Amino acid sequence: MDTQNDPDTPPQKGPSYSSYLRLDELLACQTPLSGTHDEMLFIVIHQASELWMKLCLHELTAARDAIAGSRLDTAFKMMSRVARVQQQLIGSWEILATITPADYSAMRGKLGTSSGFQSHQYRAMEFLMGNKNAAMIDVFSDAPPLQAMLQDVLTKPGIYDEALRALARAGLPVPEDRLNRDFSTPYVASPGVETCWRRVYAEPDKYWDLYELAEKLVDLEYRFQLWRFGHLKTVERVIGFKRGTGGTAGVPYLAKVIDQIFFPELLTVRAVL
Repeated sequence: MDTQNDPDTPPQKGPSYSSYLRLDELLACQTPLSGTHDEMLFIVIHQASELWMKLCLHELTAARDAIAGSRLDTAFKMMSRVARVQQQLIGSWEILATITPADYSAMRGKLGTSSGFQSHQYRAMEFLMGNKNAAMIDVFSDAPPLQAMLQDVLTKPGIYDEALRALARAGLPVPEDRLNRDFSTPYVASPGVETCWRRVYAEPDKYWDLYELAEKLVDLEYRFQLWRFGHLKTVERVIGFKRGTGGTAGVPYLAKVIDQIFFPELLTVRAVL
């Protein structure tokens, strides 16, 4: 008799909740330096965000590979999950914004030059989404393993590159120079690609999977931009126009970042439908 699912049978000995999640190590990772009350919030928000980004990278990488393998339904599930995770990341700014300028000033001196600008996972997400910039890898010159990981993501096709290859496999005339290019360089918008997406949007019944892929990509970009905007407004609220701890210009730098677009033809095609 199989007792694995019998509710009256005691579970076999295995990892406990704490050991499975390695809670002792996880909960020992919050080590405030300033002695201020709000530094715990600052640390927890950023650590939790890094965990969410780890999941985003896991899902986006798998989604890209699924698109490359013509398994669009599988990719849609993963992309939808990332969109939900992005909502958690967006909401985290509202919690962080409860730190007042005085609260932050009291702890800022202990942060040194540490900055979200140095998050290798955030940079990897941007690379996967197509915002390629090789110079950003230089930030991690003192961490060769991180440099190697980012170099790998930089040189591989991003999720949009694989989406364009899916268009081509469906018989749409994607320009060859958009399909085979140096993937370590930023993507440049193409009128020919816009024409392909226009056909997808004009005939959704014929290209339903590609139509849904387009909307999943738009959703990813939409939420990524909301995340960026939330970051901008939180920094603006807490430190105003001071320079960032990592040496960036702070709010002006974040405002410039918001102008970066991942999937340009999916936005411009809306004006010609």
